[in-house]
Amino acid sequence: MTAAAVLLALIGVALGLVGLARWARRRGTAGSAIAGAMAAYDEGMHGTAHDAFVEQQEQERRPIPIESPDT
Repeated sequence: MTAAAVLLALIGVALGLVGLARWARRRGTAGSAIAGAMAAYDEGMHGTAHDAFVEQQEQERRPIPIESPDT
């Protein structure tokens, strides 16, 4: 009986987490939150990884150079 209760509790927690993930994806809040958390982790654990993350963000913001038609 105890094993069944534990199993039902685990299934309930798993279903709750799936629902939370769907809700976060619908609102569009999951991507930026995870990126921010990973950036903070990288800054604390890997000093140069944070610098690489900042450079990657800057490269994404830069406009792509377009060649002139006469070249």
